[in-house]
Amino acid sequence: MVTEWATRRRRSETTPDGRPRKCPSARAIAQMMTLRRGHLTRDEATTLAQIEDGVPRLAEAAALVDEFQNMIRNRKSDALDAWLPKAEQGMLSSFARGLRADREAVVAAMEEPWSNGQAEGQINRLKTLKRQMYGRAKLDLLKARMIAA
Repeated sequence: MVTEWATRRRRSETTPDGRPRKCPSARAIAQMMTLRRGHLTRDEATTLAQIEDGVPRLAEAAALVDEFQNMIRNRKSDALDAWLPKAEQGMLSSFARGLRADREAVVAAMEEPWSNGQAEGQINRLKTLKRQMYGRAKLDLLKARMIAA
């Protein structure tokens, strides 16, 4: 019981200047920034607000990511041309250059109703099986494993 009390008390302590106790990892920050605000806990929302206040360039990048996600979800390929120059000026410049280089495929992915997700999933499954077999995956053995699965 004392351990639980001490743990709760330790967790509730904050630094004197109101910053978060411990800086979250880059992966945790990226996840918080890509989730919709309604899906964050109160602590995560507070931490995210403090991070955005401290690093305004990160807040700009998060806004661009939200805008890109909305384009993808709502299939608005015409907004891509306006989004790319804004993204190339900020922290997403490398991502934006990659999209610009493969613009036709990105626009097709937004406009077309079909997806190659099923084919990619089967290829991923096949490569996983092949890796598990440590180079012994000749065509006949691989065929037998794929059919048996």
